[in-house]
Amino acid sequence: MEMQTLIRRVRGEYLEMPGLSLTLAQACRLWQIDSHSCEAALDSLVAEHFLGRSRDGAYILVGTPRMAKAGTRRRSTTAVA
Repeated sequence: MEMQTLIRRVRGEYLEMPGLSLTLAQACRLWQIDSHSCEAALDSLVAEHFLGRSRDGAYILVGTPRMAKAGTRRRSTTAVA
């Protein structure tokens, strides 16, 4: 499969299912492609900031709640009189 065709296919799947979270192995099985091609397509979409990596290494759509970093809370400031 041509790389640009694969990238369009992957992008379409993530747009249809915004909560999709796949490891490299899962993505290879889903799209029935070899790991080298799959990783190249996924990494291309990461480079475009379309996909990101979760803490457990899964590829997810950028902007999903799973991308949020643990422990990022607003600090409250109180004035001392």
